[in-house]
Amino acid sequence: MGDSTTGTVDATLLLSLPERAAMFTGADRIHQDVWAIGATTGAWARDAGLFVGEPDTSPLERARFERLAARVFPAAPVDRVTLYARWLIWLYAFDDARDDGPVGGSATAVDDLYGHLLMSLRRGGPRLGADPLELALNELWRTTTPPMSQDWRRRFLTNMERHRAACVEEAVNRRTGRTPTLDEYPSLRRRSLGRFLFDLVEPVLGVELPAAVVPTGPWQSLVEGLTDLTAWCNDVASHPMEAARDDPHNYVTVIATAGGRDPVRAADRVIDRIAERAGEIAAAARGLPADLTALGVPAGSVRRAGEVAAVLVRAQGAQLEWLQESGRYGMGVRVPVGPVRAGPVGGAVGGGPGFAVPRARGQWRASDAPAER
Repeated sequence: MGDSTTGTVDATLLLSLPERAAMFTGADRIHQDVWAIGATTGAWARDAGLFVGEPDTSPLERARFERLAARVFPAAPVDRVTLYARWLIWLYAFDDARDDGPVGGSATAVDDLYGHLLMSLRRGGPRLGADPLELALNELWRTTTPPMSQDWRRRFLTNMERHRAACVEEAVNRRTGRTPTLDEYPSLRRRSLGRFLFDLVEPVLGVELPAAVVPTGPWQSLVEGLTDLTAWCNDVASHPMEAARDDPHNYVTVIATAGGRDPVRAADRVIDRIAERAGEIAAAARGLPADLTALGVPAGSVRRAGEVAAVLVRAQGAQLEWLQESGRYGMGVRVPVGPVRAGPVGGAVGGGPGFAVPRARGQWRASDAPAER
């Protein structure tokens, strides 16, 4: 764990989660075309102006978002997984734009930046002389939306508006040096995560949540809980980065400030909360079909909700796997070494290609050794 003298949080605390919650297991499988997806996505991001500088030198590029997308969707069509990876890059590029410069401390600047982005989508195209974020967003929107209904588009844009409001609220807190309270933070973090990424599961799968499902209590509770898990795991991994720039929007910081705790002890508490929350959400996911059926939701709609829910649940373990191999957070547990021959494709969990990456510090799995060519 981290050094209690310096208060440095060690992100490898997250590696205890699979032993404490089954939701964080079973995401070893990765799309067999992950390397091609990475090459295509990287070229797109560089052409779009989101990756800048020498190859593999920017934190955004070293994050390897294609590996997260390929773990969340190990069997989806390549073009759909690539699309999801591009959206991940765009969201994190937006976050970096507001986190690493003067924009993030100005509510007006954040609101204006986001307002131009949303207006371009509603207008049907970017402004003349638009920046790379606006241009890339419009390209992604044009690629994503053709098969989706107006209801889905409204839901997606509503979640972007919520993200916008949360980003503005965070800017006010940064400017005033205020740390959110324990009661305030979970709701703020759910909105600031960018929950529209959850909406993108549907176009990747080629399904759409029925309007009868989305507003129900069981569905909203499940998605809210899964958002908490995704956000809190990210908070543990990103705490050193955010503490270095005195950003109070991190669950570790909020708990440390509220309880007068050392950040390392606060991180232990966050890990406990993640494990507890995962148990609650696993139970909610298991009960979702019966709960929706009891509300009179048709069987076909229940099945489609189950498809989307299964991916969102799987994404929790996929994120944990990705955090270990991403260069964004400095966990340094795994290093992708290049494409190898794919193994047999398994079912919903397990199987897939082998990759020569360690499972934990100093430990390797024989099935992950590169195949001979």
